[in-house]
Amino acid sequence: MSLRRIGLYGGILGPILWLGVIAAAGALRPDFSHVSDYISELGERGSRTEALVRLGGFGLTGLLYLSFAAALAVTLNGGRLARIAAALIALEGLGRIGAGVFPCDPGCAPPSENPNLHTLFATIGFISGILATFLWGWLFRRLHRLRRLAAFSLCSGAVALVSLSIMTAAPSPTLPAGLLEHLATVSLSLWLLVVAARVLWLERE
Repeated sequence: MSLRRIGLYGGILGPILWLGVIAAAGALRPDFSHVSDYISELGERGSRTEALVRLGGFGLTGLLYLSFAAALAVTLNGGRLARIAAALIALEGLGRIGAGVFPCDPGCAPPSENPNLHTLFATIGFISGILATFLWGWLFRRLHRLRRLAAFSLCSGAVALVSLSIMTAAPSPTLPAGLLEHLATVSLSLWLLVVAARVLWLERE
C-alpha cells in the first residue's frame, strides 16, 4: 500500500478515533455531561481522562488529519484552490494538536470569557474545518465524480457554523453549550469520514 493511500485512510481513522475517544472519555467521567459540558473538559488539567483525550483525541487525530490533507492534495488534481482547501484540513489538524498540547484549566471557561492557547488552537481548528467544508463544497461541483458531495459539504459546514455561532454568541447557563459543540464536531467529523471514504472508493475503481 502506498503512502498516499495510507494518508487517505487517515481521513477515515481520524474522525472515528476522535468520536470514539469522546465517547470513551465521557463514559469514564460520570460527572461529565455531553449536553452542558465542553469537549475540552474531558482533557482538562488533572482529569482522569486527560492523557487519553490530549494524546489520543487531540494529538493522534490531528496527525491523521494532516496525513489525509497531504494525500488529498496529491490525489485530487483540482488546482490551486484544491491545495488551499486541503491546507485548511491540515490547519484543522494543527489546531487539534495545539489544543492537545495546551489543555484548558479545570472547568474550561467559555471561549469568550477566558481566551488562552487552548481556546485559540481549538478555534483555529473549528474555523478551518468549517471553511474546508465550504470550499470543498464549491470545488466538488467542478469534479464530476465527486459532485454528489457538494451539497453534503455545504450542509455540514452550515450545521457546524450555526451551532458554534449560537454557542459563542449567546452564552447562558441554560444554553446546551456542550450539545451544540458536539453537534458541530460530529458534523465536521462525519463530513471528513464520508469524503475520505468516497475518495478511497474511487481510487479502488
